[in-house]
Amino acid sequence: MTDAIHNERIKLASALFNTVAGSSFTVGVAAPIAAAVFYQPPGLRPLKVLLGGIIWTLVAGLLHLLAQTTLGRLRG
Repeated sequence: MTDAIHNERIKLASALFNTVAGSSFTVGVAAPIAAAVFYQPPGLRPLKVLLGGIIWTLVAGLLHLLAQTTLGRLRG
């Protein structure tokens, strides 16, 4: 496999990881906070929203770091 093909595959994989990271943050952090602010369902526990937000932020951050690490495999 040539370096150009290898590099494009690495960039594609990195883009996938970064997109999943952004989606994880949106679904796990932004959406629940927006729902809590605008809807305020009965029995809402702010601690649960905060804990979920922290966990999903960590997941998104780890996926983003994986994307950056994947880019380190590019060939020169």
